[in-house]
Amino acid sequence: MDDPYAIIGLIAGTLTTAGYLPQIVKGYRTKSMQDVSLLWLFMLGIGMSLWLAYGLLLDSLPLIVSNLIAVALVIVLLGMKRKYSAKAPKTG
Repeated sequence: MDDPYAIIGLIAGTLTTAGYLPQIVKGYRTKSMQDVSLLWLFMLGIGMSLWLAYGLLLDSLPLIVSNLIAVALVIVLLGMKRKYSAKAPKTG
């Protein structure tokens, strides 16, 4: 790693990406994702994908690694949202 500032980027990427893990753990434990906005997940996924593309264009290891993992975690959250947010049966 030629860039001495890359370590700061890797630490920042690790911390911000790890921020999604509590939501994944909570959703898995409670089997509920009702409080997680689908729009938020889509916007986050698109944003992270663009950051990943930007990192690839710049050949920036911190941007590539953190956003690749973040996109994967958003995909996990989307899957959990789909699985655990079953529509309530209609009555009447």
